[in-house]
Amino acid sequence: MTAPLTDDDVGKTVVDVAGKELGIVAKVDGRRAFVDPNPSVAEQVLASVGWEGEDEEDYVVTEDMLERVDNEVVLSGEL
Repeated sequence: MTAPLTDDDVGKTVVDVAGKELGIVAKVDGRRAFVDPNPSVAEQVLASVGWEGEDEEDYVVTEDMLERVDNEVVLSGEL
């Protein structure tokens, strides 16, 4: 199991196991991360300073879907 998701993960890039960029973490709520697949430059800046936000295009990633969390959030290959 990976380390739990925290507010410190907001703004991190989300990638698949092959390294393909899928979006950024817009918000963390418990064991779920809301991922913005098409963040604007403004959204990326706001997320990087800890201003969380979610919208209708975000998708949800749960901790059991993660390969690892370090300087980026890496999804496992078995989604």
